[in-house]
Amino acid sequence: MGGFFGVTSKSDCTLDLFYGTDYHSHLGTRRGGMAVHGKDGFNRAIHNIQNSPFRTKFERDVEEMEGNYGIGCISDFEPQPLLIQSHMGTFAIIMVGKVNNADQLLKAVYENGHSHFQEMTNGQVNVTELIAALISRKDSYVEGIRYAQSLIDGSMTLLLLTPEGIYAARDLYGRTPVAIGKKEDAYCVSFESFAYINLGYHDYRNLGPGEIVLVTPESVETLSPPCEKMKICSFLWVYYGYPTSSYEGVNVEQMRYNCGSLLAKRDAGTIEADIVAGVPDSGVAHAIGYANESGIPYARPFIKYTPTWPRSFMPTNQSQRNLIARMKLIPVQSLIENRKLLLIDDSIVRGTQLRETTEFLYNSGAKQVHVRPACPPLLFGCKYLNFSRSKSDLELITRRIIKEWEGDNDVNVLHEYADPNSDRYQKLLDEICRLQNFTSLRYHRLDDLIQSIGIDACKVCTYCFDGKE
Repeated sequence: MGGFFGVTSKSDCTLDLFYGTDYHSHLGTRRGGMAVHGKDGFNRAIHNIQNSPFRTKFERDVEEMEGNYGIGCISDFEPQPLLIQSHMGTFAIIMVGKVNNADQLLKAVYENGHSHFQEMTNGQVNVTELIAALISRKDSYVEGIRYAQSLIDGSMTLLLLTPEGIYAARDLYGRTPVAIGKKEDAYCVSFESFAYINLGYHDYRNLGPGEIVLVTPESVETLSPPCEKMKICSFLWVYYGYPTSSYEGVNVEQMRYNCGSLLAKRDAGTIEADIVAGVPDSGVAHAIGYANESGIPYARPFIKYTPTWPRSFMPTNQSQRNLIARMKLIPVQSLIENRKLLLIDDSIVRGTQLRETTEFLYNSGAKQVHVRPACPPLLFGCKYLNFSRSKSDLELITRRIIKEWEGDNDVNVLHEYADPNSDRYQKLLDEICRLQNFTSLRYHRLDDLIQSIGIDACKVCTYCFDGKE
């Protein structure tokens, strides 16, 4: 995934930029970067943050940087921001999204006279540099951004830092959010709406889908109006979003309470449990909502050990990720032994970590472990955002089972497995429950998920659950 923060101010913006970017550390684990523009031109720093927090890597840079305009990012993939020299002048660029047709775009750029790109250590071209090349083929930043948007299969939200201000462009379908904050003599632009509150900014407005604005210390000027159609990602509320953030006016924490409440209503009168627990951290609010609705006490039978295992330290190797996920959770024996537990996690992806969590609860003396994921079964890898390192849909536990049962016909019957009223859906849940050794399993239904969010279904992307674009 990735997050971004930008500031335009009549005074030095570096500290605001530093802290605002740091507040996005939950959205990426690999690279952090900042760029500023001031009287001495551009200054930029990029660091690897895989083994240490953003703050510790950039404290020295903050002392040396100075500027009135700046952009920063946390990234799971490409190093950013990039400094680009073009016929329009020098600019810095940050991009959050996913470009599925990068190879085709790269080929087309080469055929149109572009000679080379810098290669990253993984042998690939930095997609953000490719986007910058597309933008630079036009006569203005706005024309260039629109041109890039029209070519991309996937999604693209970006910030461009220029001597005249920050150009902010939300993805054409608004799959990711862009919030604007305001205080005296300054504006900021942010992925997460909470990131600027403690810096003295107040909510100004959100960008619409596809909208392009120029942000200066004096104003936020719309240069290209928003599009009508929106498909903001539903999984932002379920998992990735920070609890204090709001998207399209809907707070993440409140939405998760709603999820838990509707899960409890579906379970009413059908289950006995001694306590409700959430898998830390993203399952906790869902579990509180379930407990409040059901009357079953909320408790924490295991605690996440965060002093030396923050979320930001998660290696790309899956076996290492599984080990670290297990190392983080410390059981509270007295809350587990001889208890019937109802456990809520944000989702089940591969199934590895939740199965191991369930086993360690049984080994700690749990009598039963009922599981309630806070979203529907994941049937499709996301085409629009880099939420997962999965390289194939068959890494999903659901798709592995369906492939085993259906063979090459699997893609033709996925709609039945997505329908909570179908026999195939129930058969799938029964098999996951058996393989994972749960006492019982009930997923959040898609219609309940939309109700939990509370905005029109047509404005929410649910592709990973139903395959509908």
